[in-house]
Amino acid sequence: MSSVIFFGRKLEHFCSKSRSKLACFNRSFFHVLVFKANPVWVQLVYFIVVSLLGFGALNMSKPEPYSSMPKSIDVYFTSVSATTVSSMSTVEMEVFSNTQLIIMTILMLVGGEVFTSMLGLQLARSRFKKHGSPEGDSVNSNSHEIELGTITNEKPSTDLESNINSSSTKSLKYKATRYLGYVVLGYLLVVHVVGSSLVSMYVSLVPSARKILESKGIEIQTFSFFTVVSTFANCGFVPTNENMVVFKENSGLLLLLIPQILLGNTLYPACLRASIWVLGKMTKKVEFNYILENYKEMGYGHLRSGVRCALLAATVVGFISVQLVLFCSMEWNSEGLNGLSSYQKFVGSLFEVMNSRHTGESIVDLSTISSAILVLFVVMMYLPPYTSFIPTKYQERESRKGGKSEAAGKSMFSQLSYLAIFIILICITERQKLKEDPLNFNVLNITIEVISAYGNVGFSTGYSCKRRLGGEMGCTDSWAGFVGRWSNSGKLVLIVVMFFGRLKSFTLKSGKAWKLS
Repeated sequence: MSSVIFFGRKLEHFCSKSRSKLACFNRSFFHVLVFKANPVWVQLVYFIVVSLLGFGALNMSKPEPYSSMPKSIDVYFTSVSATTVSSMSTVEMEVFSNTQLIIMTILMLVGGEVFTSMLGLQLARSRFKKHGSPEGDSVNSNSHEIELGTITNEKPSTDLESNINSSSTKSLKYKATRYLGYVVLGYLLVVHVVGSSLVSMYVSLVPSARKILESKGIEIQTFSFFTVVSTFANCGFVPTNENMVVFKENSGLLLLLIPQILLGNTLYPACLRASIWVLGKMTKKVEFNYILENYKEMGYGHLRSGVRCALLAATVVGFISVQLVLFCSMEWNSEGLNGLSSYQKFVGSLFEVMNSRHTGESIVDLSTISSAILVLFVVMMYLPPYTSFIPTKYQERESRKGGKSEAAGKSMFSQLSYLAIFIILICITERQKLKEDPLNFNVLNITIEVISAYGNVGFSTGYSCKRRLGGEMGCTDSWAGFVGRWSNSGKLVLIVVMFFGRLKSFTLKSGKAWKLS
């Protein structure tokens, strides 16, 4: 408490001496942001501001030649979709120029979970600087107090020793937080540099892949970096209209992207812990051991114990295996995989099922696959990325260690309740189309779209003019998502769903006030 009061007095002194009221305001705003604001609101404001900046940048940039600029609601929808790494689309991707694709790449990068968590680490370091001195200032101040006689003579050596130990722990924790920030930054850079280089090399050397980009006027470097950033951030945007359908025969490219899916999402905690362990062995730095042994105290939500990481990896492999078996058994001879060799079908099927959590890139038209697989994908999209099977004995051990989130359980409704509300709202906004075009506008397709937006996945059944009961007159098929045919009100509801889904980690334990018996 005294440190907060001291900081407040310093702030008042700064404001009184400062000639610039703007500098004082900025200092006060940063203090509120770091020390007072709820993390939920901080992240919500962050995503809204970034999406608005992206909207402005996309609007000021010119689209592709011979393409008209999408409506403002569609441009903002695209900006929100990229920022929340949802990849829900209301327009075709090839409408956007190279400059606009670069803007979307930046939005996906700064909206990705790894990048935003790195910013959170920097805020944690700022808090630590204010609340605890990493350089041993508390020890020096106590030494001065002893010299001035302001501390009583009752066990002075014990008190000083305790302060020294406390200061040493704070210093180690501060350094460990700094090292962790460096590891996350290095992880981010290495994956993107290596990944984009490999994809660029593959596209340059394989004629079939290169011809696809040349025919569409997409630069190889833009495609490579855009796709790797999108895949690692688990967004799912691809610069082509057809997503990855046009590359379903390029098994090498799909195999290059599969590790990006895992490294940036479901296996990020396991890979991060492995990276820290390797660096600790190589450098012999005590800070890395401190991070591994005190992962909860670090305040970084992606750090897990070794056991939890192993269980998480096993669960991920289990989910992928179940999906792969079912998908291959039901879709092996389907229209989407027609014309592929057995090897290409297997790699394509593996790529497809891995994208259901939570990337959303696809090599098939989802509207053509069986309903059973669609329902399976809905379940996978709903599950949080770090869902894992934990035996009872490990659950008891984790509960004894504590560490509950402050935001847990504060929301009145569960996540399923909110999703049901969103689906009902969209059924209301699109009620006329549900009557006139029931084969396209049905509850299953709307549910898939909502769950996909909530899971920040990007899977969509699309829209087909052939399924219209009134005939194809005046209807043009496009590769835009199903939401592209919704009313503006329906699109605004889905924008809210994307923001809600991006912040779902704060409401995982909500709705506990309701009892069913």
